Amino acid sequence: MNRRTKIAAVAAAVLLTLGAGGVAVASADDAPAPAAASAVVSKSPVAEAAALTGTAKLYRPAPADDDITFTFDAHLAAKDVKDPKAATGTFRFSHYTQGKGGYALVKVDCLTTGGKVAVVTGRVIETDVPEFKDRRVGVSVHDMGRHDRLGYSWLAVDPEKEDVSPCSSPAPFERVKAGSGDFRVVPWAIPYN
Repeated sequence: MNRRTKIAAVAAAVLLTLGAGGVAVASADDAPAPAAASAVVSKSPVAEAAALTGTAKLYRPAPADDDITFTFDAHLAAKDVKDPKAATGTFRFSHYTQGKGGYALVKVDCLTTGGKVAVVTGRVIETDVPEFKDRRVGVSVHDMGRHDRLGYSWLAVDPEKEDVSPCSSPAPFERVKAGSGDFRVVPWAIPYN
């Protein structure tokens, strides 16, 4: 049997095993479905529409001893591909110098990505910095492998006075400290039909 005949035989087995709606059909006296048909019928994991994950520290030149860390776990499910405000997850940032500083934990409320750039916003749900409590903040990330970049809204918008809009942040103007970690951006592929 040549290659073309083998492919046709597997395709025929798949078509015979699948009903009109793409659902496996079988009667009590049918033999088990061929392996190829089982692979087609089984549910595969649903891919995400977009994501931003990872941890890294921001670069500061010596002799600065600032420890500025950002950690992301933000996701947009495939079913919500057309609604970036349906994003879920959290992100956290902290800034400590000589043991003093603060942190904030943020519940994600919007995520957009394009290529290797992501913008995520959310409401601060936990913090020891009063001006951030319950405020929406935004962060941008450029996933450049070992040379990632990051930007944050509180450079341009005073969190005590106003929130940023969903999915908005300044461009990624900061550098990530070499060897401190790596961000990963899953690009958002918007369906246009």
